[in-house]
Amino acid sequence: MAVLTDAEIQQALGKLSGWQRNGKAIQRIFEFPDFKQAMVFVNKIADAAEQADHHPDIDIRYNKVTMALISHDSGGVTGRDVRMAEKINQIAG
Repeated sequence: MAVLTDAEIQQALGKLSGWQRNGKAIQRIFEFPDFKQAMVFVNKIADAAEQADHHPDIDIRYNKVTMALISHDSGGVTGRDVRMAEKINQIAG
């Protein structure tokens, strides 16, 4: 899959609430009332990622969950990452 240009990434980020550029990836930090609710969210993302066969990098720090998306096989952000970010936002509500 083709890596998106900087302009394409910026355009996509304009439509992805909470997401930002972090190096070659896009990322969003989610905050929950407690660890248990953070883990419920992570497990929902894991199910969606398995269905999409596209897995975010996930960092869990108590009630904060950082999701980062990059298509490692392509070397940057692709349309697949944007679609997964949209799905993560839907799950987050």
